[in-house]
Amino acid sequence: MAPALLRVGFGLFIVFAALGVGLGWWGVVEAGRLTADPGNPLVLAAREAPRGEIIDARGVVLAESVKDGEGGFMRHYPHPEAEPLIGYLSPRFGASGLERSFGPELLGIGDGTGGGLLRKLRRDPYDEQDLLLSLDLRLQRRAMRLLRGERGAIVAIEPSTGRILAMASTPTYDPNAVVAPTTGAAYFQALLDRPEEDSALLDRATRGVYTPGSVLKMVTAVAGLGSDAITPQTVYPTQPAEEKTGMPVEGFRVRDGHHPQTGEEALALTDATAASCNIYFAHTGLNVGGEPFLDWGARLGFGAPIPFDVPTAASTLDGGDGFVDDVELANAAYGQGQAQATPLQMALVAAAIAERGSLMAPHVVDGLRAADGSIDRIEPSLWRQVIDRGRAESIARAMRAAVESRLGRPYAGKAKIPGVPTAGKSGTAELGGKGEPDSWFIGFAPANDPQIAVAVIIEGGGTGSEAAVPIGGELMGDWLALGP
Repeated sequence: MAPALLRVGFGLFIVFAALGVGLGWWGVVEAGRLTADPGNPLVLAAREAPRGEIIDARGVVLAESVKDGEGGFMRHYPHPEAEPLIGYLSPRFGASGLERSFGPELLGIGDGTGGGLLRKLRRDPYDEQDLLLSLDLRLQRRAMRLLRGERGAIVAIEPSTGRILAMASTPTYDPNAVVAPTTGAAYFQALLDRPEEDSALLDRATRGVYTPGSVLKMVTAVAGLGSDAITPQTVYPTQPAEEKTGMPVEGFRVRDGHHPQTGEEALALTDATAASCNIYFAHTGLNVGGEPFLDWGARLGFGAPIPFDVPTAASTLDGGDGFVDDVELANAAYGQGQAQATPLQMALVAAAIAERGSLMAPHVVDGLRAADGSIDRIEPSLWRQVIDRGRAESIARAMRAAVESRLGRPYAGKAKIPGVPTAGKSGTAELGGKGEPDSWFIGFAPANDPQIAVAVIIEGGGTGSEAAVPIGGELMGDWLALGP
């Protein structure tokens, strides 16, 4: 009898010990994460509770809680131009943008410490915090104005810190209309009823995925120089003839021929960038090789969603399935084929080159301010050392030539800021005959001391020089002209 009782007692001990470990794990170790989860009932129940303000880099309030007339609170957005990043918070439709991803912090339940355990037991479990952003409303307004009437996006970033200065996406919507108690349902339904290609609810800057066209050639330049597949002086002797006949790749011919002014000259990196020579970059991609090309792309962020303050879509060089043959690789190397990129991704490419090979982690939240005025700063941090300074300098020099040189001016010259050294690259993304090409531009200024890097996409905008290039140049010029 005694041995049997001992076995039962030992069995019960094991069961209760396991329960204790489980409860301890979920109640203590995972408590902070679960408390801060946007799906936590405490968070969901707090959609009508007061939340912290969202504030731009100069102290302008972009989102605030106001009384709703029924004893609760609702969100108010004094500057709807910031909607692409701020998003909305509605008791009926949930939340998007920073309102969703930083919901726990805005409510004051997202510190991830043991304080979250005690907070659940308080009569008022909320201790809201303000979000302090790097976004500058002045530049954001200009970006939204430059996109007016278009479908597209702009990302502006400070290369030395990764701080987002502006992030625009159009078409857009009024977040105040979404949260309006009596008319919000009809307004939101009208947004849902819009055709997918005209959706205002898609943040094109972070989740719009596009064929990048020639702006991707700067990724190929990084891969080529970084892998020693090329030097800045490398030329391809067959390139001039292939401008006329096409470059043969496994029975396919890469076409170019849009820069007859280069004549019989075999182009090196700077002139090939300025003239946007497809054949030069197709050769370079093949010299690098499929797997190394993907590896270099991954250093810049391709192949996975970019860690950022709001959700992002993954950019890809190969469609996500690897290159099936050299034809796909050659086409991707000049920005066609299966290559797809978000504007945020291409802004990071420009920023990495501007910062001479150092890619800073992108962020728009600079800090969290508690009710007592204390601020938890989010410091800039290096995300990737993509390439060494010397090689990056060669690409930066080529991008400056793409804007300022005789060969480059017809394509990206409209981005030139008067009196300021300006670097950039235009892109015309062919869509397989489905309407007008998408128009792209990436760039930075001043070229010798970059303060801003940008990416611009205009859907159906035609060639890069027609739409995106002048927008990118104007926005960079605006930023440099703005005072503190």
